Amino acid sequence: MAEMKNLENWKDMPIPAPRDDEYQDIAWGLKKCAAGQKFEPFLINRAKVGEMDVKVDMHYCGICHTDVHIGLNHLGGSMYPMVPGHELAGVVTEVGAKVTKVKVGDKVGIGCLCDACMDCGACKCGDEQYCEKGGWCHIYNDTKKYGHIGGNPDTQTFGGYSGSHVLHEHFIIKMPENLPLEQAAPLLCAGITMYDPMKHWGATKGDKKMCIGIIGVGGLGTMGIKMAAAMGHRVVAISQSPTKEAMAKEKGATAFVVSTDAASMKAEEAKCDLILNTVAAPHQAAHYLSLLAQGGTLVQLGVFAEPHQISQMPLIVQRKAVAGSLIGGIANTEEMLEFCSKHNILPDCQTVEANQIDWVWEQLSTSNKDGLRYVIDIKKSRENKDFTV
Repeated sequence: MAEMKNLENWKDMPIPAPRDDEYQDIAWGLKKCAAGQKFEPFLINRAKVGEMDVKVDMHYCGICHTDVHIGLNHLGGSMYPMVPGHELAGVVTEVGAKVTKVKVGDKVGIGCLCDACMDCGACKCGDEQYCEKGGWCHIYNDTKKYGHIGGNPDTQTFGGYSGSHVLHEHFIIKMPENLPLEQAAPLLCAGITMYDPMKHWGATKGDKKMCIGIIGVGGLGTMGIKMAAAMGHRVVAISQSPTKEAMAKEKGATAFVVSTDAASMKAEEAKCDLILNTVAAPHQAAHYLSLLAQGGTLVQLGVFAEPHQISQMPLIVQRKAVAGSLIGGIANTEEMLEFCSKHNILPDCQTVEANQIDWVWEQLSTSNKDGLRYVIDIKKSRENKDFTV
């Protein structure tokens, strides 16, 4: 397991006994913030199905690099016990009396969003991830803010490294039938994280071909390369590692830049209309501004705590911009899934069991040299009697 951080800045949120409106199910998580902490199985409480709720039997859950940052308290304020996982895929087993969106037997997904006010300007225009009332509610390591999540309102949210989930139908995402669940799961984070900024900055319109740069050729970056290429754009993959050129071009990149090589950077200078930066480790975004064309935008997607240092002069003289983007709302997530279904865009996945999560986190904490997305097989994990309760 990689290193825990901020060992004094975390919250103890013990799991109380289940209430009458809750049931218990298996989960795999971290009991506390402590050096050397390992994943272990334990029981969590889920809300019983209310009239607007959908119960999902979990089949797969992707493992995201963000899980590592939050689970290891890299940003501070993490709540334990913690059950990560925001790339959930499964099958509907029960619906509330007023549910109309899905039915029992449907293949569905749940992404990072599990609640929002659903009444502010951002929510009403489909950007629930930017909820203006009190912020969106993350599927794990968050508080229940808006009353749409049943069960004990004073307990934290728990994610998809678990046997099942119950949510309001608005946050349940119906999967296109031809998408295999084990590969569709990472689309609910990696896919929408790349698709949403492409749509916002005009790449999905089809009336203008762009040059799109992707910094970081890992599990997130390879998804972006595939999507941008499917949209018909020129794609420039950007990495510190020259060994990733073949993989980047195999995924659809037109050109490859080694960011530590001055000549390589010079070859693509001022060519990118849009750059998506997936790097989730300390670095300086200013290093990539020379690749932007006049009026271009560098979008920050990777998460880490250290600040960037950027001079305004390169921005002013060429009207360049540095922006950020989160995930995407429910409607755009559904649109993204349809796009991936139509173009057969799927992440490159390796399926693991819950007893391998510590190993996966170690891989994600070093270098994702193969651009893989790791996915937990929940059904198979439940069969391992040595790692269940």
